[in-house]
Amino acid sequence: MFFRNLTLFRFSPAVADDLQRLDEALDDYRLRPCGPLELFTRGFVPPVGRADGWDSLTLTENGCTLAVLGGEDKLLPPAVLTDALQRKVRQITEQEGRNVGGRERKRIREDLLTELLPRAFVRSSRTAAYADIANGWLVIDTASRKQADTVLTCWREALGSFPAVPPAPEEGPRVLLTDWLATGRLPAGFALGDECELRDPATAAGAVIRARRQDMDAEEVKEHLRSGKQVFKLGLVYDDRISFVLGEDLVLHKLRFLDVVLDTLGDSLQDAHDEAAAALFLMTTELRRLLEQLAEVFGLPRPGDA
Repeated sequence: MFFRNLTLFRFSPAVADDLQRLDEALDDYRLRPCGPLELFTRGFVPPVGRADGWDSLTLTENGCTLAVLGGEDKLLPPAVLTDALQRKVRQITEQEGRNVGGRERKRIREDLLTELLPRAFVRSSRTAAYADIANGWLVIDTASRKQADTVLTCWREALGSFPAVPPAPEEGPRVLLTDWLATGRLPAGFALGDECELRDPATAAGAVIRARRQDMDAEEVKEHLRSGKQVFKLGLVYDDRISFVLGEDLVLHKLRFLDVVLDTLGDSLQDAHDEAAAALFLMTTELRRLLEQLAEVFGLPRPGDA
């Protein structure tokens, strides 16, 4: 239940009103098995397993609504299809004594794809996201912008419209992160972690320095900054309760709730639904405080009424 990465979007109060019907809207977009000739399918699955008697596609706690996008993908490596195509072309050349043209190759490839897809393995995936309705955050458990966009697209398809947008910082994240590491002066509640990624911003192929389990006050780190490198990712700890690596794109990686948080969850919960509800309440409470601070530090305004 606890998210490990955060990709963020913001939405207006007017959009928030429409989220009240999310559970009903998702019902027509449940995940179905991947058909014999389909490469993939996407759809929503219950956030609590059906084995526990829970069939709803959303879970709401603490003013936040959680939904989980499921996926099934056929695993058909391109090399397998290429090898099969080459064997077929070679067979035609040897048996019929002629070359195979581009149009025929394309048709043979399509025939082979139809033949191989039903026998391909299926890989399942799950990506959770929750909407903090009161504060206008859509929080997706992924560090991949492509996967985050897929989740957002599926929410939009189900709702008909969901104009959530990436955060638009008023303060340059890279400039602030570099200043924090260089000076050690961080906003209240934040402390340096033990990880960073430094790059030369002058060129796209410039030097990249990645440090892990490293004292961020070390002289060698400062020397890289003095040479002109800037911070693209920085490990941080918030309020001694959450650790994460913040990217200059404001994606949070390697999110971890520290023991002082997890110890409050307890172990007396009766079933999977109660456990999921308690975890969602705890997680959203902690992340709400963190996101409020990030919004203040970087200037991340909530969009106005749509």
